[in-house]
Amino acid sequence: MADLRVQKYAKILVEHSARVNPGDRVLLEGTTAAEPLLRELYIQILEKGGHPHLMMALPGTMPFSQEELYLTYANDAQLDFVPTFYKLVYDQFEGRIRVHSATNTKGTTNIDPSKLQRRNRAISSITEAQFRRGAEGTFKWVTTLYPTEAYAQDASMSLKEYEDFVFGAVHAGEDDPIAFWQSVKDGQQSAVDFMRGKSQVILRGPNVDLTLSVKGRTFMNSFGTYNMPDGEIYTGPVEDSVNGWVKFTYPANYGGTSVEGAELTFSNGRVEVAKAEKNQEFLIKTLESDAGSRFLGEFAIGTNFDIQQFTGNILFDEKIGGSFHMALGAGYPETGSKNKSSIHWDMICDMRTDSEILVDGELFYKNGQFVFDK
Repeated sequence: MADLRVQKYAKILVEHSARVNPGDRVLLEGTTAAEPLLRELYIQILEKGGHPHLMMALPGTMPFSQEELYLTYANDAQLDFVPTFYKLVYDQFEGRIRVHSATNTKGTTNIDPSKLQRRNRAISSITEAQFRRGAEGTFKWVTTLYPTEAYAQDASMSLKEYEDFVFGAVHAGEDDPIAFWQSVKDGQQSAVDFMRGKSQVILRGPNVDLTLSVKGRTFMNSFGTYNMPDGEIYTGPVEDSVNGWVKFTYPANYGGTSVEGAELTFSNGRVEVAKAEKNQEFLIKTLESDAGSRFLGEFAIGTNFDIQQFTGNILFDEKIGGSFHMALGAGYPETGSKNKSSIHWDMICDMRTDSEILVDGELFYKNGQFVFDK
């Protein structure tokens, strides 16, 4: 018997996240491991009058371009090729639902980082279209995940435990999960409103001493449209304003490689010193991707206290209540970010102990909780 939570999950993605309307062309991305959810999404998009286009990938590392095989066997000309159908979709379609469903999360670990860089540069125009059209409201994209053995192993859980974790995090077991995600929006709005018109942000704690400017930038309320699950407020800091250092308390995963103990020192917005306890060479190589990769495209505060354990998957981990994260590389245009890059690499730092955030000199956040006067 089909898991009713899968039907609810699809309903959340179709009605709340992708907001499918009659006539919408919607790309469905995922591997064969996500067949139950992809099948349900296909049905529900049709029921909404949309036009689902299913791109089912072989099981492996990622749903995009059979990544492991492509990076292993493609020559330089193929690495530089912009995939025809993806380019058309991201330029013209009304929606995209990507279901991460890897059966091996380590498949690209030993791939030459320069090949990944080259590939990322080739598809950067697709990423740019995704962010730009998403900001314009003409492309309703959402990224989510279907539980697999690989993700369960990364999270040190059984598959059953991980399924319960994932379905619980998206609230697929509730009678009205869409009402829940609307309540998340309402609950975060006061913090977004507080940040309107503010300038200076100072972060202090055992793992951070940073200042940055958000002057003229917009904080966004993230409640399940671009990501599912969700729970964060985010902006793009003024590019040359970031000064100080941060040591990320969780492993920073990117392209199948895990960088542990990453520590960055910023000067006038640029990462000038980068260290790591594990995979430092990969960190530095990725920072050399392009002119924008050493600058921040995002500063965000995680607000989802239903997610407390680190699972090794950024979709969940960056939402951990009591944490903040920053992304090196491409920023979201709707925030006012001007940073462009072929990378967008989120890194997370815990703020639940002896930590605070000051905004224009006023205490805004302390030990993982908002404390401003509403």
